[in-house]
Amino acid sequence: MTLAYGVLRGGGVCARMNGRVVDLRGVDPVFDAPSLNALMAGGPELWRRARERVELGAELNDPELGLPIEVADYVDFYSSLHHAVNLGRMFRPDAEPLLPNWRHLPVGYHGRAGTVVPSGTSVQRPRGQRPEPEFGPSQRLDIELEAGFVLGTPSTIGEPVPIERALEHVFGMVLVNDWSARDIQAWEYQPLGPFLGKSFATSVSHWVVPLEELADRRVPREPQEPAPLPYLAEDPWAYDIPLTVELNGCVIARSNTRHLYWSIAQQIAHLTVNGASLRTGDLLATGTISGPEPEERGSLIELSWNGQEPIELPDGSTRTFLEDGDEVVLRGEPLGEVRGQIEPPAGRNS
Repeated sequence: MTLAYGVLRGGGVCARMNGRVVDLRGVDPVFDAPSLNALMAGGPELWRRARERVELGAELNDPELGLPIEVADYVDFYSSLHHAVNLGRMFRPDAEPLLPNWRHLPVGYHGRAGTVVPSGTSVQRPRGQRPEPEFGPSQRLDIELEAGFVLGTPSTIGEPVPIERALEHVFGMVLVNDWSARDIQAWEYQPLGPFLGKSFATSVSHWVVPLEELADRRVPREPQEPAPLPYLAEDPWAYDIPLTVELNGCVIARSNTRHLYWSIAQQIAHLTVNGASLRTGDLLATGTISGPEPEERGSLIELSWNGQEPIELPDGSTRTFLEDGDEVVLRGEPLGEVRGQIEPPAGRNS
């Protein structure tokens, strides 16, 4: 069984292994902490020593878990080829779906670390400016099925991280739902990219799976075309982790992390090539993970093809985007799940 670390609500590290959850408080001082950051900052030697001590923990029944890390910076990439092509075909039907830079670098934007929340946190429908313009609650609220990587050891500002050493900075992997208000996003994103349409909430799984636990899930990918510039060059690879999207108890999509075009090593090499530094607790998300088939699309905007093809649910209702009261659960073992329910908007209408 794959090892994963979590944090108890109120503080203290726990671990999930062999079908058991164990309390690690008192086993080692690094586990008596309000988050995983102290463990993550310790580097590979501490990570190995910590794993050896997991069996000393006392078993827990139905533990209440909180946010596993103190998020330093949050970056969301755009690393799924099929997702990028789908959106390009929707919004630029008479042009090449991919913008000229997409196959040359991992496109990304900086999100808001302060609104990263743990699985199970309700998400309030955001308000903002929509096209025309008008102000009000988002009418096109969406999800994004993503994975995320949490960084352990920091790097030095001004010193790019070479791609062959990038994974030395990664502690582990989580599951991510990057909630998106598509109408707010559509009005604001040109020319500088997402802002209020993304910053209201990002949900992450309770469990962080150390990267070494996923070594047997690493698989080769087809060559990248064109070949990336030297600082991004590596043998193409991805993790093989099946993923599902569940809406109100019904699975509406199945995807896999192996569909990602850009790897986490390439993302880190690109992020730091200008001298930007990594910090303990950084969260680097992959962007929506979509596969080549319609049922493998990782967002509602793709599944409903921008609202033109409503999704049919077993109760006879349909969805194009999320309604108040809807519950979304993303799953991907061994990463666990990310759960969130939509609450009505609050605040003034104008």
